[in-house]
Amino acid sequence: MLSNKNIILGVCGSIAAYKSAILVRALIKAGANVKVILTQDASNFITPLTLATLSKNPVYTQYFEAETGVWSNHVELGLWADYMIVAPASANTIGKMANGLCDNLLTAVYLSAKCPVFVAPAMDLDMWKHESTQENIARLKEFGNTLIAPAKGELASGLYGEGRLAEPEEIVAFLEAEIRKGLPLLGKKAMVTAGPTYEAIDPVRFIGNHSSGKMGFALANELANLGASVTLIAGPTAEKATTPMQRIDVVSAADMLEACLAHFAESDITVMSAAVADYTPIDVATQKIKKKDEGFSIALKKTTDILAQLGKLKQKDQVLVGFALETNQEEAYAKEKLEKKNLDFIVLNSLNDKGAGFKTATNKITIFHKNLEKTSFETKSKTEVAKDICAQIIKLLK
Repeated sequence: MLSNKNIILGVCGSIAAYKSAILVRALIKAGANVKVILTQDASNFITPLTLATLSKNPVYTQYFEAETGVWSNHVELGLWADYMIVAPASANTIGKMANGLCDNLLTAVYLSAKCPVFVAPAMDLDMWKHESTQENIARLKEFGNTLIAPAKGELASGLYGEGRLAEPEEIVAFLEAEIRKGLPLLGKKAMVTAGPTYEAIDPVRFIGNHSSGKMGFALANELANLGASVTLIAGPTAEKATTPMQRIDVVSAADMLEACLAHFAESDITVMSAAVADYTPIDVATQKIKKKDEGFSIALKKTTDILAQLGKLKQKDQVLVGFALETNQEEAYAKEKLEKKNLDFIVLNSLNDKGAGFKTATNKITIFHKNLEKTSFETKSKTEVAKDICAQIIKLLK
């Protein structure tokens, strides 16, 4: 859930600040990118060096570093964050957040942030129970912030009761659970194919294509980020998934067919973006073919049309998406493929469009739905294209 998420951690002046080191380590281990903001009082409890070392990022303590002349841009920090956590949150900082006071970098970033904010208080029992603190907590909730409630236990004062900072692993688990709640594809299973297939001629040579797998991997990552449990079936490619998922590596069209048939029935969403070979050699030489004659020919046979096979097996509650990469009569071929293969929609991209096709970081697509409704998109990064495609999938599921 936290893989590649950008997290601002605000640390306030509290003896519980020592736990922020453990929290940073846990967030990093979960795959997050972490930037830490220390209040002036917090730096009395834990050093910037400790948290910078653990987060692998500079630690921010004030608006302006006089020695270096570096300005900490609170607006940029607020916009960078996918999530903001204030832990430990002192009574003083909670009061400032609740009343819009902005006299330090942490509260300035808070007021600039567009992301969800989580507040994990830590203070003595009487401070936590005080009416002003509870009113400030209520105001923060009204503003849309989420409280990670303090735990009961022995406090620094020697008292026993509420006020202990939630343990770092509890904070991480709480954050992940909250993220899951808002994911539109939570509980859905998705299967994605990506990359080329290699059809062997002999132990050395093969028939292949220029597909890098970038589009398929972008789709698999986006589906996983939206909460789906993803099975990625990948042909030979150097691409790496950036989110947790099941990956099955295959080589040939026959390998990909076998893997797809094994997982299709349990998939709610299937996106077939791999560039599967249409033909494969009839006979594969067991030894390297030597260069002897002036001419050389290879007898080929059609591979099984995987997308067509899945279209025949498709159930009403399954979403099946195909791709069409064309060089001429693009729309006509895409519409024909859409109907013949029983797809919910097809994604057309043309090698005639600048920025589209194999090995590029960008793509330009047009989507045709079953009713032939056409939606065209501008050239975008493949990550953004994946978001557009997944948005169409979510519409269908609704």
